[in-house]
Amino acid sequence: MQASAFDPPEGSLRKSVGRGAVVTAVAQGVRVATQMISVIVLSRLLSPQDFGVVAMCAPVLAFIALFQDFGLTQATIQKTGIRHEEVNYLFWINVAVSTLLACVLAASAPMVAAFYGEPRVTGLVAAFGLQIIAYGLGAQHVALLTRRMEFTRLAVIDIASAIIGVAVSIAWTFIDRSYWALFAGTLASAVLPTLCYWASSRWRPGVPRKVEGIGGLINFGAGITGFNFANFFARNLDNVLIGKYWGEAQLGLYDRAYKLLLFPLSQITNPLAKVMVPALSRLKDEPDRYRSAYLRVMPLILLVALPGVAFAAAMADMLIPFVLGEQWRGSAPIFLALGFAGLLQPLNNPAGWLFVSQGRSGDFMRWGIVTAVTSVLAFAIGLPYGALGVAVAYAVSEYMRTPFLWLYVGRHGPLKASHVLHAALPFVLGAHLAFGAVWLAKPLLQAPPVVVLAGGAALSYAVTIIVALAFGAGREALREALRLVPARGLLAAPSGAK
Repeated sequence: MQASAFDPPEGSLRKSVGRGAVVTAVAQGVRVATQMISVIVLSRLLSPQDFGVVAMCAPVLAFIALFQDFGLTQATIQKTGIRHEEVNYLFWINVAVSTLLACVLAASAPMVAAFYGEPRVTGLVAAFGLQIIAYGLGAQHVALLTRRMEFTRLAVIDIASAIIGVAVSIAWTFIDRSYWALFAGTLASAVLPTLCYWASSRWRPGVPRKVEGIGGLINFGAGITGFNFANFFARNLDNVLIGKYWGEAQLGLYDRAYKLLLFPLSQITNPLAKVMVPALSRLKDEPDRYRSAYLRVMPLILLVALPGVAFAAAMADMLIPFVLGEQWRGSAPIFLALGFAGLLQPLNNPAGWLFVSQGRSGDFMRWGIVTAVTSVLAFAIGLPYGALGVAVAYAVSEYMRTPFLWLYVGRHGPLKASHVLHAALPFVLGAHLAFGAVWLAKPLLQAPPVVVLAGGAALSYAVTIIVALAFGAGREALREALRLVPARGLLAAPSGAK
């Protein structure tokens, strides 16, 4: 296969990105809806203890998974002019490392169970090794589909795997109403995409051979892995500490609040990386178009996500029992605290697109270390006050980090902190004011819960939009959102640019 076969057809970048943004948005809408249905249905079928047992395994699985990819999918997507021999070499690295890590996971299972004092964890941790192997087998195939910007195929696979995963979990509860139902769904969500990636990709691996110049790709991947390694502690140590010192019931409440709020937010920004990273990587030598493309997408993410977060956080005491049931009311204060972190994460998470597309994996890793250190300190400060204390401290740390993140991003490359502030301020400010408006209006809304919740959501979006209209950047973003296809023309050169 010639090197050109790994890239999108010539002249198709603008069309591919526009179409990719639309189909990715649709796929994520389905995935988020599926996730919400999963949370609601499975929370009624299974107990908090079942979710707590799985949550005990999750940090261990996430830690092991850091090393299976080794950043090599991003290396494949980002590199200019990658060759078959290079992809083939990276594929076999992914397979070998994934198999080794599955064995390590199985061997460590008894120690994990002993740490928590929960024997049910042993078999579950070992079984998750199958998921690691499945992901490793499909890593380079999905990287090539992403590099070629075959976003429609990726979206269809994503939707199918989400639906099948939830269906398998629900069906399993009729066989065994236990934490194994959750495992069955996650395994199905790992195996099905891998099979589809192989079927959709026109690339097949060959015999592994040493390739000259492969070190640059591995070094780039090492920087990505370094960030993921550091970021693991920021994302998972809270679960470990709560499970260790407060038990599975508190961990179950925290896990449900996190999954209902912050997980869906990551499912908005992370999949868009499939569209934006390859597109921005091909614009890195055209600073005006690069900056314009990013600053058109980012406000749209904030417009969609932030008012919803503000509404959900302000009405947590009504939303959580209504959606999950009365037995989960204890999650409401945790959900409220995490909601403040959620008001910044849709702004901050896409910063990774900039680091990767600009080839700054070393800077990415260093920022990951800063995030990890500050998050761990926050967890330690909040832990004596239980899961709620951890959530509050984590939200505070997110506010403290945000300005330093964008100053660091702006040290190099075409995007400066001032550009981000100008584009994001209307929606970040609007969402915070919307939270206050919904909170103050809540006692005045006397109606059935579904009506009150719908009114709160409408009020949150209305306030955010009104505030955004007071800013020129906000008005421009709203005009962009009113177009039938918001991503159309994303990569058009700005006025006066060549």
